[in-house]
Amino acid sequence: MFVKTGDKVRVIAGKDKGKEGTVKKTIASKDRVIVEGINMVKKHNKASQSNPQGGIVDTEAPIHVSNVMLIDPSNNEPTRVGFRVEDGKKIRFSKKSDKAID
Repeated sequence: MFVKTGDKVRVIAGKDKGKEGTVKKTIASKDRVIVEGINMVKKHNKASQSNPQGGIVDTEAPIHVSNVMLIDPSNNEPTRVGFRVEDGKKIRFSKKSDKAID
């Protein structure tokens, strides 16, 4: 997967197209990511011991990783991600600026 937790991404498809956010969690087995403030859904919580009131809460739902694009830290534009080996380590680099990302 080309994105990691903490990366800044822009949504390129779906109802939140054009919005930006930070990746909170990656779900590699399903190729999905949870982005802060993106793909908000209403979740109905049943009253319980820990939550006696219950009610409806807004929460982020996972979005497919193909619908987000990593934002290049050097120029704040969405970019494709490439991988290469430097000094025996695999690193990510921006295809747009050809600079290392992390």
